[in-house]
Amino acid sequence: MAVIQSDQHPESAGFIWWKQPPAHLPTPVSVFNKILAGYNLPPIRRTGELITGDLTLVIGTPELDPLPQTARVTYVGPLVWQKADGQIPDRLNSLGKDKPVIWLYPGSPRYLAYESPYDSAVVTRACMAALSSEDVQVVLSTGHMPLPDGILALPANFIHEPFVPALAMAKRCHLMIHHGGYGSCQTGLYSGTPQLIIPTMSERESNARRVAAVGAGEFIVPVSDSRGMKKRVPIEELRAKVRKVLGDPSYKANAMRMSEKLQSYGGPAEAARLIEEASRK
Repeated sequence: MAVIQSDQHPESAGFIWWKQPPAHLPTPVSVFNKILAGYNLPPIRRTGELITGDLTLVIGTPELDPLPQTARVTYVGPLVWQKADGQIPDRLNSLGKDKPVIWLYPGSPRYLAYESPYDSAVVTRACMAALSSEDVQVVLSTGHMPLPDGILALPANFIHEPFVPALAMAKRCHLMIHHGGYGSCQTGLYSGTPQLIIPTMSERESNARRVAAVGAGEFIVPVSDSRGMKKRVPIEELRAKVRKVLGDPSYKANAMRMSEKLQSYGGPAEAARLIEEASRK
């Protein structure tokens, strides 16, 4: 049994499906095949062959997470969860009703102990520059982690809250801005909240393009240097897309349409039922 994203399935187009992937990408297939040969098992062509089973559950829906009809999978919708008593802090509930609330989640402030292409500080700094003069209220959360050095002096219209329950915050805000993680994308869609995604690697760009394709948000791909390390986000483009998503009601309507569709699949409870049923066979 397996629970996967569609892009991990061996019959998918992979995480870079909108263009020709770079040539000679590293792959562990040869290493896996040596191990498999040692156990007299057949070789594989793609690592995804190792993460499918007699029962393969795919998170999401065919519209958001497409696979060919030949793929033997069952869609279960989003696997999002929140504590029953999960509530956003009182000071966020009391934010004024006269200005849009933007929830900014850039991901972990630092995945590694050194600057990397996945460092979410690029998302935070860009939003500070683009939104400090906008008539909006920004709630910045960092997954229980402190803000990194250099981002302590937030603009007056920013509030830092180390942690907020995701579903509750998504429903409270008018727009989510985030790094494109699959969980963040699914949270926004499940809650019916428009999104502006700033993906910092190819898997996140895949997620961002799926959200944009159903009209539930926009995305901006950071510009990299020649080594793919230093990243920057065009500030004017970011500001313009925030205004666009907040000002066009179709994004909210499409997000709500996807929310209804996602919630019809059963989610964690249905996944658990299918796994228990398969385990009895």
